[in-house]
Amino acid sequence: MIDKNKIEKLVNEFITGTGIFLVAVKLSSANRITVLADTLNGITIDECAALHRHIEKSLDRDVEDFELQVSSPGLDMPFVVIEQYYKNEGRRVEVVDNEETKFSGLLRNVTSGGFELETEVKIKGKTKEIKEFSFNFDQVKSTRVILTIK
Repeated sequence: MIDKNKIEKLVNEFITGTGIFLVAVKLSSANRITVLADTLNGITIDECAALHRHIEKSLDRDVEDFELQVSSPGLDMPFVVIEQYYKNEGRRVEVVDNEETKFSGLLRNVTSGGFELETEVKIKGKTKEIKEFSFNFDQVKSTRVILTIK
C-alpha cells in the first residue's frame, strides 16, 4: 500500500513557491491515488500534468502498481482548505454550520480565523435588508460555491 504521507510530501516538494496549493490527497485500498490541487486563479491542465509527472517519476510501478489522477477539486466540492475561501471571496456560497443551519450569501473578509457572509434578508414581503453573519472556521460544517448560470 502506497503511503499517503509520501504522496503529500511529493506534492509539497513540487508546489513550493509555485502558487499551487494542496486541497486533498485520497488513497484507495486498490492504490488509486487522487490528488486535488488548485491556485487562487484556477489550476491549469499543464500544472496538473507537471504535478502528475513529478509524482509518477518518484514512484516505482515495479514495486507497487498504482493509478494516479491529479485535478482541481471541482466547483461542487465543499471547501477543505483556507486557500479555497480566499480564492472564492466575493462569490456566492452556501454555508452549513455545526447545527445544520444553512446560510447563503457573498463570502467576505476571509481571515485565518474565519469569514463573513453577506446575505439578503426579506423583511415583510418585498423589502430587502443586507445582513452580515460572522463565522469562525470551527463553527462551519461545510462551505461550497453556489453555481449560477447567467
